[in-house]
Amino acid sequence: MGRHGGLGFHQARGAAVSSRNVRSALNSLSHHGALRNARILGSPMARAQLVAGAAVVGWHGGAQGWWRHGNGGYGWVGPLFWPFAYYDIYDYTIWGDGAGFWGYGYLDIYAGLFGPYGYGGLSGYQGSGPPRRGQRSAASFAQMCADDSSEIAGLPIDQIAQAIEPTEAQRAVLDDLTGASIKAAQTIRATCPAQIAATAPGRLAVMQGRIEGMISAVGLVRPPLEKLYGLLDDEQKARFNALAAEERRKASASAGAGCNVASPSTVSSTVSWPAEEIETRVHPDDTQRAALKALQDSAARAADALKIACQPADIITPVARLEAVAGRLDIMLQAVKSVRTALENFYTTLSDEQKAQFEAIGPRRTS
Repeated sequence: MGRHGGLGFHQARGAAVSSRNVRSALNSLSHHGALRNARILGSPMARAQLVAGAAVVGWHGGAQGWWRHGNGGYGWVGPLFWPFAYYDIYDYTIWGDGAGFWGYGYLDIYAGLFGPYGYGGLSGYQGSGPPRRGQRSAASFAQMCADDSSEIAGLPIDQIAQAIEPTEAQRAVLDDLTGASIKAAQTIRATCPAQIAATAPGRLAVMQGRIEGMISAVGLVRPPLEKLYGLLDDEQKARFNALAAEERRKASASAGAGCNVASPSTVSSTVSWPAEEIETRVHPDDTQRAALKALQDSAARAADALKIACQPADIITPVARLEAVAGRLDIMLQAVKSVRTALENFYTTLSDEQKAQFEAIGPRRTS
């Protein structure tokens, strides 16, 4: 199976963009088997198109979404953070294609604070089956967490095997890597939210859980990948490394371009810190204003930390790329935790009316 599937790309694009709402988009893809088709999910372009379509489907006037990543993808699709997370990890680890993975950063934390979807918009992500308490919202958007079957969720083991032509001893370790990659995909899938988070603290909790799941997944894959690579001779290593050679050549002219380096001081006015809107809508008192200032400062520090921990240039081996993934996820986790703590300190000082006004800021900017 080739990495990029042209047929899947056109199917995903048509199904996602032409649908009237998220439910019909995802159900249409599921009905035709597209979400379980490796030719579609094996293509980063197809996945990005599917995510982009579902992120803004049902909107009018050709809206692009201010929380759109530079590569065209989206960090948030309704209540789901980081769609196809596992694929983004292995796209970079095996193929050296970091556009998906390194596109995540401060902008996504900002979108967690000031969510672009109003509660009415989120209703489009509800499941289509009969009402079942606690499960109704998971039926549709859970599909975008990717499949955890051995057919399409794990690392591209067949292509790795073709490249390295493993010995019997190496084959045993490759089998271990196969099993670990499937467990890793299942670990990330388990972080798909079962309920819609309609508040900023809830969204940051979703972010934190998702990143923690990704860190656990990397921890599962890393030992067998390192062991396998250590068993390869120089020629096998060269062939393994060559799987990413073409992608690295494409990215060499714009090293780091896929890294989300947005910060409060560099983003456009659309996603700058909405101090005036918070003041106008929330009318914070002195105590709340102090907590809000602490939140803004925490967000700025998180942005600075993520900007420093950007995509390394010219990493040749898959082992080193997975190590870079682990480092980036650790920093993202700390950033989300620090902002979440400051947010909760601020949020607890607000009345119900003030909370409602705070939550209305993001959807208002979206419209």
